[in-house]
Amino acid sequence: MNWLNWTSEPDFTLSGLSNDERIQYLLFVIFLLLYLTSLGGNLTITTTIWAEGKLHTPMYFFLGNLSFLDICYSSVTVPKLLMGLAGGSSEISYRGCMTQLYFYVSCCSTECLLLSVMGFDRYMAICNPMHYTTIMNKQMCLQLAIGLWLTGFVASITHTILTAQLSYCDSHRISHFFCDIPPMLKLACSDTFLNKVFILTAGGLLGLSSFVLTLVSYVHIISAILKIHTNVGRSKTFSTCASHLIVVIIFFGSISFMYMRPTSNYSLDQDQLVSLLYAVVTPALNPIIYTLRNKEVKIALKKTINKILIAK
Repeated sequence: MNWLNWTSEPDFTLSGLSNDERIQYLLFVIFLLLYLTSLGGNLTITTTIWAEGKLHTPMYFFLGNLSFLDICYSSVTVPKLLMGLAGGSSEISYRGCMTQLYFYVSCCSTECLLLSVMGFDRYMAICNPMHYTTIMNKQMCLQLAIGLWLTGFVASITHTILTAQLSYCDSHRISHFFCDIPPMLKLACSDTFLNKVFILTAGGLLGLSSFVLTLVSYVHIISAILKIHTNVGRSKTFSTCASHLIVVIIFFGSISFMYMRPTSNYSLDQDQLVSLLYAVVTPALNPIIYTLRNKEVKIALKKTINKILIAK
């Protein structure tokens, strides 16, 4: 198959989440609210960090990147999901499917790297505070951000090309609510060995290495926190990284379940549930997790809201 000749390929059909109309409308309301929460919350955090000078630090710079990434993340899959739940067409063109897969894998890869960099930032701030401002300067933060975004979006090109080269026989019904790699491999009638090898290789290089680096950072962070003599000091220090740790556990746990296991263990119900967690629910939860546990962000949000009200 010529992967550039997308226009001649037949459309795919997404199975969605349910065939019961009553359940579909209920799910539509739930996921619409989650999507609006994700857009509103992440856009608010991004705008607040940009507008408030006190938040122009490495920690909030990367948080702003995470919020923007979550907007992209959820926007890749949720609009098509909502369209299907509202009674719209469940079909997606071959070109649209490959485009969705590319941007989804790009966002997923980028978030792996970003969470790892955020963990390193907290490690430097807590374990090496004397050199923190020297190492994590504006130039370094900008280079890290550009590097992780480029790496994530370039790495997904190979996934997309390999998936586009597969032959899809009689059935073009994808057992998922968006175009993801595992269900498309199950649908293919050509050899998928190379695809599976690359998934495990890329998962090891990007996903597993990012998780290990994050884990190492938190081993040092927790060790440093335990050496603090006062409970107040330990609590205050841990609060600066608690939100990030919660997000790391949810994200890497979900990703590991989806991609770091044999495709023969693929289960539609389980994988759709996990996909909903990190593609729909997590982007909506991240703003809540970070704002509720962060006094500086809450103060900055109040200032931004007051400025908007005064301007009106």
